[in-house]
Amino acid sequence: MSGIGVVICIAIAASAALGVYLRLRQMATVAAHRDSVPVDFARDVTLDEHRRAADYTIARTKFSIVEKVFDAAFSILWLAFLLAPLYAAIASFIEPGLTRSVVTVLAFGFIGDLMDMPFSAAKAFWLEERFGFNRLTPARFLADEAKTSALELAITAPSLFAMFALLRATPQTWWLMAYVAFMALMIAMTILYPTLIAPLFNKFAPLDEGVLKRRMEALLAKCGFESKGLFVMDASKRSTHGNAYFSGFGKAKRIVFFDTLLEKHSPDEIESILAHELGHFKFGHVRQMLLQGAALAFLGFAALWWAFGSDVFAGWFGLPSDPGLVLVALFLVKEPIAHVLSPLFAWRSRRAEFEADAFARDVVGKEPMISALTRLTRDNLATLTPDPLYASFYFSHPPVPVRVARLRMAS
Repeated sequence: MSGIGVVICIAIAASAALGVYLRLRQMATVAAHRDSVPVDFARDVTLDEHRRAADYTIARTKFSIVEKVFDAAFSILWLAFLLAPLYAAIASFIEPGLTRSVVTVLAFGFIGDLMDMPFSAAKAFWLEERFGFNRLTPARFLADEAKTSALELAITAPSLFAMFALLRATPQTWWLMAYVAFMALMIAMTILYPTLIAPLFNKFAPLDEGVLKRRMEALLAKCGFESKGLFVMDASKRSTHGNAYFSGFGKAKRIVFFDTLLEKHSPDEIESILAHELGHFKFGHVRQMLLQGAALAFLGFAALWWAFGSDVFAGWFGLPSDPGLVLVALFLVKEPIAHVLSPLFAWRSRRAEFEADAFARDVVGKEPMISALTRLTRDNLATLTPDPLYASFYFSHPPVPVRVARLRMAS
């Protein structure tokens, strides 16, 4: 490994160290406020609930520290010691060409999935179970893992063959064509996901006729939102966490409520949650995120073009310049860059949430929104006292106390 390769490995370790430091800050801040409910929530959140939320947050954060250290150590091990032997083993029975490159990437992904599976199982059956959230069974967990792996293989393998074939046919311009194809696939997946992929994991039933449905339809009409309908997802078979979202693209959009959300919230709160989601639509946040993703993907394919076209990058780690190997190495080294940029993207996401909150406030009023946020926080054991620096890196949504304060300040 060259000096630059060593520096990159050090950067991966430094990124992990920063992540651990931020998590330790989060744990210390939450623990320091464990025995005192914030004044604005003292009427709606009991001290026992606040303490349980603190304990849950601290337990999750400890768990994520282990994950962070493991991921960083494994990334460094891959780059320094494991990628070359993996490639040599594959090369011993597969001739040079597209198949060898594709199998290299797939083998790396398969091993990575196997290494991640114990963490996923521990999170569901130890962490979430401990705090009363888990409803997964071992059989369903394994079925989910198998379905996810099969889908990844069905999408990834043909995509890799196509990309490496383009690289061989048009070495200078392949990345532009691959980028266009990638974006087309992403848009297609956005359209197809609600009707073809999501039903593989959950059942979706139309929202029952009644007062709630009429209120939701009236709100959609008021906001000029066209959709394929209102659906309820059986999220309760995996977890007691509640949520709602809209998926799809264009006229294929659909509104989805978790059944756990409908069980715990009043009609006013559900209406405010839907109004918040419609705020994202009204302000074009989905389109903005798509454009942001397109820009990042363009930079990613440009980096691939450089890495594939030069032996320099692979040489940093003492690796052959096989495209599959280069793709894997590039995937591993992106983590420090992504981590440094995460506050920027998290800030952009939080700003969008503020805008959606303001829209919901204007449409249905601030009190239902405040009540919904408070109940979501209480039911999901979300902390009311996060560390600000930690939140700036990892919170895609503003802390609930900040959101509630903004809503209350509005006239």
